[in-house]
Amino acid sequence: MTDSSRPGVPDPDHSRDRERTQDREQTQDREQTQDRDRDQAGRARNSRPRDALGRPLPRGATGLERLPEGVWRTAAESLDTAQHLLNTRRPFHAHEVLEDAWKAARSDERELWRGLAQLAVGLTHVERGNPAGAVSLLRRGAESIAAFATTRPHGVDVPGLMTWAASLADDIAAGSTMDADVRLAPALRAADDKTGPGR
Repeated sequence: MTDSSRPGVPDPDHSRDRERTQDREQTQDREQTQDRDRDQAGRARNSRPRDALGRPLPRGATGLERLPEGVWRTAAESLDTAQHLLNTRRPFHAHEVLEDAWKAARSDERELWRGLAQLAVGLTHVERGNPAGAVSLLRRGAESIAAFATTRPHGVDVPGLMTWAASLADDIAAGSTMDADVRLAPALRAADDKTGPGR
């Protein structure tokens, strides 16, 4: 903006207003950052209670207990915990367990755990009523685990999960509703898997 009495000369009042606004915004950003919930390591973590689908509830509301993040579990413990959470229609929480496994996994298995976490996020989108997000994450998760279809690390039923994800994604894309669909709790391991806890 220019001073109307002197064409081509910036209006000093406008520059000062813009600087004051920027200073105010920076101060608000700092205050919000300082007020953020933090975990014991100082990382940002929303401590608001959450519902079964991971949605934040108002402070003071009663939500479901969240599993702590960053917990190291064996592969069997991760799969068992995630399966229990899927069976109880808590895919968001299963995703958090699988994400921990992904972060802790050996480099040659990270894509498997990442894909399993993506499948759980896809289910979260189904449960939350977001079909586009569900289809996208189910397909992406199936692609991520595809390389493990013949090796099946830790007894993960990769071929079965790929078939399940493709079928569910196709049905959702076609407009099917999944309110009480038994397919919302897939088996992470094949029925013939003999891998148990601690193995």
